[in-house]
Amino acid sequence: MKLNDLRDNPGARSKFKRVGRGIGSGKGKTSGRGVKGQKARTGVALNGFEGGQLPIYRRLPKRGFEPLTRKVYSPLNLARLEQAIEAGRIDAERPIDEAALRAAGLVRKGKVAGVRLLAVGSVSRPLTLTVTGASAAAVAAVEAAGGTVTLISAPAPAGD
Repeated sequence: MKLNDLRDNPGARSKFKRVGRGIGSGKGKTSGRGVKGQKARTGVALNGFEGGQLPIYRRLPKRGFEPLTRKVYSPLNLARLEQAIEAGRIDAERPIDEAALRAAGLVRKGKVAGVRLLAVGSVSRPLTLTVTGASAAAVAAVEAAGGTVTLISAPAPAGD
């Protein structure tokens, strides 16, 4: 096969429509753009404009408010903590803080204000935990197993 033998498959390329070449072509005079005005000119892109009708982004309701200084906590369930201890990713004999939880892959990295301990699941051994927040049920579950939960204050958000 030679380069001059290469051809497209039949129908792979369609011939472009030549506009503005007389009324007999079907796309003459205004070239399919209607008549005059802003949208008949080149380079016009009116995003969201609906011809005087109220645009959809103004018709639909806007709900909610998200403050810039919102604190996002990374949740940690007791069941996941127990699984990590059983798998050997965390040593239960030593105090467990947020750095140890990050190293074990239990807490996501990124812009989080800290770790919040939640009472989904249970623990079977005494643990010494230091986290930013914890639900009352989670603290009760850890203390029932003979452990302690120490709460630290959350750091100030990066925007301040």
